Amino acid sequence: MRTDVGGSPRERLLAAAAELFYQEGIRSVGIGRLLEHAGVAKASLYDAFGSKDELVVAYLRARHDAMRGLFRDAVARHGTPRARVLAPFDVQAAFAADSTYRGCAFARAIAESHPAGVDTAASDYRAWIRETFAGLAAEAGAADPPTLAMQLHALWDGAAQSLQMDHDPQVVRAARDAAAALLDTALPGTRNVP
Repeated sequence: MRTDVGGSPRERLLAAAAELFYQEGIRSVGIGRLLEHAGVAKASLYDAFGSKDELVVAYLRARHDAMRGLFRDAVARHGTPRARVLAPFDVQAAFAADSTYRGCAFARAIAESHPAGVDTAASDYRAWIRETFAGLAAEAGAADPPTLAMQLHALWDGAAQSLQMDHDPQVVRAARDAAAALLDTALPGTRNVP
């Protein structure tokens, strides 16, 4: 099945990679299938990315950019600093409602392959999540934003893994509730603030 996305060969390859790599796995999608799905010639892959490994890295970087947008939008919907700290769990709740959710694209990529670029893209993404939680925690007045960020990130990761394995969307609600309990301790006086 061909992806008729329009756009440049690079854009079509990224769209095909996003669909196929996420749904079927990076290793299981061969170059021929990817090219057919994107509707481009082999030379387009090498001209745009140089190799399949570089396409994988570009795919992960595009996912990272998409997550930034989702986080930004979720945070913007909340008025209080406490609610903004919890907003990333709203993003997970949306994933939980999506029948095509297959888990964290970065964790899946690391499990499948270890080219340096994949490790770097995954590390950058994970660092960004922690930095985002730390920034939100600091804005909310947490005494130790880095520690709170690490705790929130652990809940985020646990929810993502449980959601992938158990397919129970309630795990995201449980993670958000646990995060709220952490905030009760880290942000005294905000317990009843939404």
